[in-house]
Amino acid sequence: MSTTTDRRAPAARRAGARPGTPVPTPQPQTGRWWALVVLAMAQLMVVLDATIVNIALPTAQRDLGFSDGGRQWVVTGYALAFGSLLLLGGRLSDLFGRKRMFLVGLVGFALASALGGAAQGLTMLIVARALQGAFGAALAPAALSLLSITFPDPRERGKAFGIYGAISGAGGAVGLLLGGVLTEYASWRWCLYVNLVIAALAVAGGLLKLRDEPARTRGRIDVPGAVTAVVGLVSLVYGLANAESDGWGDAMTLGPVTVGVLVLIAFVAIERRVEHPLLPLRVVLDRNRGGSYAAVGVAGAGMFGIFLFLTYYMTGVLGFTPIQTGCAFLPMLAAIMLSATTAGSILTPRVGPRPLVPLGALTAGAGMLLMTRLDLHSTYATGVLPGLLVIGLGMGLIFAPTQNAATSGVAHTDAGVASAMINTTQQIGGSIGTALLSSFAASAAGDYMAGRKPTPQLAAQAAIERYHTVFWWSAGFFLLCALVSAVLFRTGPLDVDPDAPRAMAH
Repeated sequence: MSTTTDRRAPAARRAGARPGTPVPTPQPQTGRWWALVVLAMAQLMVVLDATIVNIALPTAQRDLGFSDGGRQWVVTGYALAFGSLLLLGGRLSDLFGRKRMFLVGLVGFALASALGGAAQGLTMLIVARALQGAFGAALAPAALSLLSITFPDPRERGKAFGIYGAISGAGGAVGLLLGGVLTEYASWRWCLYVNLVIAALAVAGGLLKLRDEPARTRGRIDVPGAVTAVVGLVSLVYGLANAESDGWGDAMTLGPVTVGVLVLIAFVAIERRVEHPLLPLRVVLDRNRGGSYAAVGVAGAGMFGIFLFLTYYMTGVLGFTPIQTGCAFLPMLAAIMLSATTAGSILTPRVGPRPLVPLGALTAGAGMLLMTRLDLHSTYATGVLPGLLVIGLGMGLIFAPTQNAATSGVAHTDAGVASAMINTTQQIGGSIGTALLSSFAASAAGDYMAGRKPTPQLAAQAAIERYHTVFWWSAGFFLLCALVSAVLFRTGPLDVDPDAPRAMAH
């Protein structure tokens, strides 16, 4: 018994655990796995909503009669609210209870989805999407932190995070398929209404199967930190969204991005001084957690090239319908599930994230390089499928270990904000990837057509140049992810939960 205590002590010190931290009652094994089903269902709802609505947007635009600029705000409204409120949502779950915030987030997300599905105009749809993002920011960190405290044993934890990571990585592809099916056979409105079904099942399961520790009563909300975090993240995400349409040199891009960076610097200065910080810096400065945040942020930028531009290629060049495009991503989904569950259940508890995440990033990068061979005459089976399988295997090795590392060795009082950080960095990484890759793609197409007589054949080849440019840059992002992971992660298995009941550590 003393050996176990000694082994946990360094982790507790690194995590900043305090004496007297409340601990959850040990949960029966069957109950823990049912809890995983509930949490995974909620995570799937949040992740797939980022792509399912994209598929429905052209139909919604025709139905409600709004412009292309309005279409961008349907996407940006969700991203702004979700990305900017995640840290606050994570800290609220630490202060007021993770299960409570999880259920509030689920119900709120469902009601916002119902509002969006019933939208009679653009304003109503944008408001609904922003509310979805706000409640998603309460839901996502609460779900991940509940998973962390439900599975403190390293072996069970590895399996649970493998499954959860697979769903996080595959949710985008599921959204593309489900969005195509619902839009073609029902209505674009069902791409939002479907969340009511998922949320109802998750709420029922959450009430029955989720357990939480007593909420921390001491401490106050860090108002200056919350304000600067929200303002800084909103400015940054807004500026990056404008870069896609207005370019990097435009005042509407440079202004908000500059303000966002400066305000976030002020946020860090505030967090170093306040008594109850929104984001305790000890959470970020741990090498494994810092490594997971950096890796997910860079990989998030690279992932953009897979879902958006490969979708353009399959619909524009291969002539796929929305449903065919969604089905085309299913082999990648299967590859993510395979590698994430294998990495999570077998490899991560034994070797930790350091060898796995760089290997996954290099594998995903190799898959992106395979995509650079695509041309106007490629087929799905010989051109797209091999790259998708390789990318999927790599992404599974990235997501499962990083989500595990993001919450390993952290005190339960910080689990919510630690979980929020990985969602925040993925959101910011995706926004940066959207802006950069869209800009690079536009430049590549313009350079290819410069000085040539426009023809349909030339336009088609210019589109191929766009895709190749994006795939090369995405491969570069994954290479950077591999380098960052190899440098930042510590060698060896992850720390055990410093607050776990001793009986659950065996």
